[in-house]
Amino acid sequence: MNKKIFRGFVILSALLFLWLIAHSVYVITDGISDEGKQADVAVILGNTVNRDGTLSMRLEKRLESGIQLYKNRRIRKILVSGGLGKEGFYEGDKMKEFLLSKGIPDSVIMVDNKGDNTRKTVENTLQLSSRYHFNSIIAVSQYFHVTRIKKLFRDRGFQKVSSVSPDYFEWRDLYALLREFPAYYTR
Repeated sequence: MNKKIFRGFVILSALLFLWLIAHSVYVITDGISDEGKQADVAVILGNTVNRDGTLSMRLEKRLESGIQLYKNRRIRKILVSGGLGKEGFYEGDKMKEFLLSKGIPDSVIMVDNKGDNTRKTVENTLQLSSRYHFNSIIAVSQYFHVTRIKKLFRDRGFQKVSSVSPDYFEWRDLYALLREFPAYYTR
């Protein structure tokens, strides 16, 4: 390989690595920050429902964050969004069951069972926002995910979006953080 080409490859690789690091630092900082804002609705994004119908710990922690937002009067409504998991359960329905079991009134909860991915959750939420007249959102998901969620809302013209993430961390977050890098720029 030509030295000039090799040097160009090394420089390009170093720049890409620095971009990944800078992006990751931004995503982590943004994801763990809670500005304390109030909103009309919390949008809690779905995650795995186990084969026995119980919620994954990640999903349970997201819902607990939403419950705290409601109890602290930072939101008036909760929208739970998810799809039909391979385990055979609609995430939104299971999330609603959890919220009801924790004392959240049925009248506060909206369910989107067609939020199969982040983009669909955003699209479905925007459709509901015009029907139910909410103008501000707090997105609730893992810290590595919320920056992209907010970007998707803003790209669609919805500017009043903030975020909250649970204090729950796993080793798999490292993979998820790496996955979010290309997802942020392509989805």
